[in-house]
This record gives sequence, structure tokens and C-alpha cells, in this order.
Amino acid sequence: MGWKTALDQKVEAYLPELTWLRDEPLARHCSFRIGGGAARMALPKTAEELIVLDGFARALGVRTVIIGNGTNLLFPDEGLDALVIATPEMKAVRCEGDMLQADAGVSLARLATQAWQAGLTGLEFAHGIPGSLGGGVVMNAGAYDGTLADVLTEVTALFPDGVRTLRREELQLSYRHSIFTEQSDAVVLRAALVLKRGDRDAIRARMDELMARRKASQPLEYPSAGSTFKRPPGRFAGRLIEDCGLKGAHVGDAEVSTKHAGFVINRGGATCADVLALLEHIQNTVFNATGVTLEPEVRIIRRR
Repeated sequence: MGWKTALDQKVEAYLPELTWLRDEPLARHCSFRIGGGAARMALPKTAEELIVLDGFARALGVRTVIIGNGTNLLFPDEGLDALVIATPEMKAVRCEGDMLQADAGVSLARLATQAWQAGLTGLEFAHGIPGSLGGGVVMNAGAYDGTLADVLTEVTALFPDGVRTLRREELQLSYRHSIFTEQSDAVVLRAALVLKRGDRDAIRARMDELMARRKASQPLEYPSAGSTFKRPPGRFAGRLIEDCGLKGAHVGDAEVSTKHAGFVINRGGATCADVLALLEHIQNTVFNATGVTLEPEVRIIRRR
């Protein structure tokens, strides 16, 4: 019996309410709109469902790939012979005083809105970030001089040896980095954020200001995975790319945005191969001109 049939049977028997998809196009589950099919995909609604499912996969030796809203991912054109666990249905949020507790699948944009509604300040930077809390924790997401490191207080995650809750000082948070960046076999389940009381009108005004800046400067009208490269120390990736004359450079339908050179966009028919070839061209051109090595911020999911 193959792993797919074995996993189908376990899910049918023990998780009958689970959303379970076969040969699901990955392009439907990422903002780049690129990627072949996932052999199996699950959308658990609770951490408990995810934990049981992860246990099944480990027992069967099945490769698992955990995703949130897919806003920072590039999937292979050939798809994945794996179990993809997507967390967007894990979306419970609870507000207690100055603290927000939320499941990994909650979008950062929604959290920012709920903070505003509760009169809490500290998450305005996340307004307009479409990624999930879980993915945001993994990469210590941030924008406009704010990061999750500023507000995270604890994270509950599934490790190979069980579920553990880590305090902020254990998370190893730095620029686009956390303990989960290195420990890829751990899965963020939920997190708690401590904010401050603020004026709701001022919070809303700041959120609106940041959204206007996003719309004015970023190519939101095209599929992309957000900022393509991490910021080199003391430099800006977009500026380096623009100064090298790469705005508008393209491979197939993958293009360096003419609006913001820090974004590689999909003009409609881009493949993973197109994007990877363009990223390599950008890296080589920038390195040859400046000596700076650009490191992708986009998480590239390999076929194997």
C-alpha cells in the first residue's frame, strides 16, 4: 500500500471532518500563483487536528510541508509528492486586556485590525501584510520599522518531541530570523502578543497611512511573493537592483517590477523555472557590479 492510500485511510477513520484535498494545485495557495499539484493537502481547523495529522505523517515517513497563506513561497512547477498542511483555517483569536492570542493561520492584517478595534497599538506595521501569524513568527515579519519581535511574548509550537511553549527570549528573534528558521521540523501552532493601550483614531490613521504607502510604492496589482531579497547590511536590495539597471528585466513572465525593483512579479504565465532563472540573473548582476550577495527572502520549496 502506498503512503497516499495509507494516509487517506487514517484521515477518513480518525479525522472525518478534516478538509482533505488530492492533487491540489499549489498555485491556488500562494500569492505568486505558481506551482504544480500537491499529492495531498490538508487544511486543519485546530491545532489538535494538525498534531494528529502530523503524527500520522511521521509514522508513515511522509514528507510534510507546512504553509500559511503562501505569501512568501515559491512552489516547484512539478508539484510536490508530499503532504502539504495549510493553516489558514486555524484562525481563532482571543483578546485579554493588552494581549492578543491567536492561532498560526490568522493573517497579520486581520490581527492588526483586531488590535485597532480593541484600542491596542503596536501592530500598525502589520496592516496590509497578507501573511499568516505562523509564517510571520518563523521569519520575524516586519515593515515600516516594526517587527513581530517588538510584540511577541510567547509561541506554542509542535516539535518532534511534543508541544512546547517558548518565551520571547527563547525565540532567537533577529532580522528575518527565529529559532524556527533553523529548526524546520517544528510547526508554529499559536502565539501571544503584548500590545499597549492607544487612541483608536490615531491607530487607524497610522494604518491608513501605511496602506497608502504600500499602494503607492508596491506592485500590488500583480502576483508576487512580496520583497524578493533580504536587506543586505547597510543597503537596500531594491536600490541595488535598480542601480544595476534591472528594472523591467524578465525571464518569461517573471519580471523585476518597474514600480519597485525589490519585487519580482508574475505577469500572468510565469513558472517557477522563470522566477529562479531571474533570481539568479539578479544575484549575479548585483554581485558582479557591487560585490554584494543578495539572499532570497522568498522561501523556495524544492521538489525533493
